[in-house]
Amino acid sequence: MNADTATPSGPRPDLRRAYSQQTDAAQAVQEIATALQGGPLSGILFFCSPHYSRESLAAAFTKHFSCPTIGCTTAGEICTPAGYIEHGLVAIGFYAPAFSIRPVLIPSLRRYLENPDPSIFFPMTATGTRGRFAWLLIDGMSLLEERVVTHIHHALGDIPLIGGSAGDGMSFKETQVFHNGSFYDKAAVVTIISTPLMFKPFQMQHFEPTDSKLVVTESDVRQRVVYEINGHPAAEEYARAVGVPSDQLSPAVFASHPVILRIGGEHYVRSIQKANPDQSLTFYCAIDNGAVLSLAASRPLAQDVEKRFEQLRSDLGKLQLILGCDCILRRLESEQHDQFASINQVLAEYPFAGFSTYGEQFGGQHMNHTLTGVAIGSRVERAFQ
Repeated sequence: MNADTATPSGPRPDLRRAYSQQTDAAQAVQEIATALQGGPLSGILFFCSPHYSRESLAAAFTKHFSCPTIGCTTAGEICTPAGYIEHGLVAIGFYAPAFSIRPVLIPSLRRYLENPDPSIFFPMTATGTRGRFAWLLIDGMSLLEERVVTHIHHALGDIPLIGGSAGDGMSFKETQVFHNGSFYDKAAVVTIISTPLMFKPFQMQHFEPTDSKLVVTESDVRQRVVYEINGHPAAEEYARAVGVPSDQLSPAVFASHPVILRIGGEHYVRSIQKANPDQSLTFYCAIDNGAVLSLAASRPLAQDVEKRFEQLRSDLGKLQLILGCDCILRRLESEQHDQFASINQVLAEYPFAGFSTYGEQFGGQHMNHTLTGVAIGSRVERAFQ
């Protein structure tokens, strides 16, 4: 199904969104290819359900597209006007001359961290940083996002970095990124997108700290596991703070009651992935000993998104795309609090495409329970450098 329609007599767009809910991978990519035909493609960005055969998807994308193609598996797909979808395929086609797409594959995150060579980005940064942003897709089960994102952020200099961690539909077993014909795990793809069009990176979250404090007194930073909070078993202390029995902790509870960490004067959500049999808590982000966490209170999710998107439209004028990485916990929270239809209604007013993530990146930060992305307008702001 094509999300963007263009009349034969109208101007070709600079980019186009499309989605398919065909259950067969080859048929889904065929539907995407039909929707995106009609102009010289600079690149394809896609987000796919883990239910598809990875081999079939790779073969189909290779068959239909010769341009750079980048993607990842998800915890859910998003494309207006449908909004949140499941078991689907979402793609964005970027057309020349308005866009130049240059991806860099990091095939092994651990080897990259052993030798984080910034020169791998030089071909894309040597001509300047204006009119460019970097889109990061990274394995969401690698437990390495914080370290990798810090290095990439410094290597890119003034180029804004936005991205998301791949998902696998809440299975938490295997998440993968795609680069020019193949899927990879424990990997990342950094794509430099150049355009003369106006664009604006953004990051939003709808939580504020409360007076309820949770101090991490024992943790394993590398594994993102917290064993003790306030000197007590972590799951028991968290459950006491939110007012539920510890044996009833669930993704829905974690989505409704995240915790916030203050960093450099800003508050960042640190979301819980699961409670473990030993009463420890596994987080989506690394948490260190001594961290002072605050239970968070939320603003209405749909109203917050509408306010922020309207500001983007005010800043940029007519929007061609809002490309977003939306934490899976926001999706769960909207379902838990009967805001799912309201969120979809807000999204339908904007040209949104993206996916539900296991984590989000913005600048040098890896975070949770946020929506990060970039809005692209229609007005030309700068010439290519």
